[in-house]
Amino acid sequence: MSHAPVPSALDRWFEISARGSTVGREVRGGLATFFTMAYIIVLNPLIIGTQPDGTGGFLGGGRSPDLAAVAAGTALVAGVVTLLMGAVANYPLALATGLGLNAFLAFGVASLPRMTWADAMGLVVIEGLVILVLVLTGLREAVFRAVPAQLKIAISVGIGLFITIVGLVDSGFVRAGSGTPLELGIGGFLAGWPTLVFVVGLLLTIVLMVRGVRGAILAGIVVATVLAVVVEGVAKLGPRTGADGSVVNARAWGLNVPELPDRWISTPDFSTLGQFSLLGSFRVIGVVSVLLLVFTLLLADFFDTMGTVVAIGAEGDLLDADGNPPRMRRILVVDSIAAAAGGAGGVSSNTSFIESATGVGEGARTGLASVVTGVAFLLATFLAPVVSIVPYEAATPALVVVGFLMMTQVKGIDWSDLEIALPAFLTIVLMPFTYSISAGIGAGFIAFVVLKVAKGKARLVHPVLWVVAVLFLVYFAIDPLKEALGVS
Repeated sequence: MSHAPVPSALDRWFEISARGSTVGREVRGGLATFFTMAYIIVLNPLIIGTQPDGTGGFLGGGRSPDLAAVAAGTALVAGVVTLLMGAVANYPLALATGLGLNAFLAFGVASLPRMTWADAMGLVVIEGLVILVLVLTGLREAVFRAVPAQLKIAISVGIGLFITIVGLVDSGFVRAGSGTPLELGIGGFLAGWPTLVFVVGLLLTIVLMVRGVRGAILAGIVVATVLAVVVEGVAKLGPRTGADGSVVNARAWGLNVPELPDRWISTPDFSTLGQFSLLGSFRVIGVVSVLLLVFTLLLADFFDTMGTVVAIGAEGDLLDADGNPPRMRRILVVDSIAAAAGGAGGVSSNTSFIESATGVGEGARTGLASVVTGVAFLLATFLAPVVSIVPYEAATPALVVVGFLMMTQVKGIDWSDLEIALPAFLTIVLMPFTYSISAGIGAGFIAFVVLKVAKGKARLVHPVLWVVAVLFLVYFAIDPLKEALGVS
């Protein structure tokens, strides 16, 4: 009599077999997620490391940029919190410094008169702690459960379109036009070797997926990176933009220049850790300004995470009948801790990354994939030169492919019911068109409440949704409110 093999301790802990996965898929998925989002190690320092604060100082306390320290801190915090997500929440979700949040911190907070980077990071810590309290009291989870299932689907589809346009724009396949908001390539035509690398990477990934090849997305990233290194070795294109951000060669590489590094291993500099002042901002800009800034950070972080968690769960078929993921409380606790950890680490709020969908697209279904991604981030603190080899053009085909996978969920929306279809439509289209996940979610929530009221069904709106809709109205009107309150 044959007996079924006894699952290993690793399998039981992460429920690998129970979720229909294998260790190999989880490892591949974790690596695919890492390579898709590793750009943050390079991009975050360029955003927050090059911007002086209100006193003229740079992140880390110096009078000149220290990008190596910011990169090391970015990778370290991302690695720790992603490991935590995998081990505690058992969810295939990776976290790192949130784009948009870091730009808002650099240009809208740290640059305020007399504000220091330590003061700005203190606000991030406060925001993370507030979100943690909301989770522990059950409010954040209540909001999550109050959202109608079809609106959650719309959030997932909208994020799919959002990451698709991110991939197309970052690769240079789509760019700002001279007479139109966007256009194909340069002047309506594809041009430049980097664009060819993107096209080859995209076509290769699609072909491998159609043929059912495992690891198609990761293979596409690796092959495209190798091609990029060869192209740069022959053509010597260099970066697309100069040190001041101006375009010096429109046909060159968008972020990393794919060159083999002189050194493969470097000693990390973690000098940004602990560089925060919890209450410094209150003395500099006052209580009202602090509350408005924390509210803005909180609302964006709050709903970006909600959308990402739903999208990842939907892609991996991990959601229950109401569209909620397993161990949701743990997921939200870790995400809240990550926000505060980003501020304490001096690298801006860490949040859930939608690029995790790349790993799910590779078959990842458990937290083991997040553990793999987290370990890769920790190794990247020493291997920053290796990470910097992968250019946008090699990583972004994965975003486009994952965008397609997430778009397929649109069939779950009842388009004949205008009360849900119109809010869903606004949610989906405003995410890519405004380049903001939160804007799409907010518009969808407000429209849903308004239409229910217009149809005389106000009593059917969950009380939490009323509160959230009002908060989003405040969020969208934050600048007029600042003017009315005399806050600069």
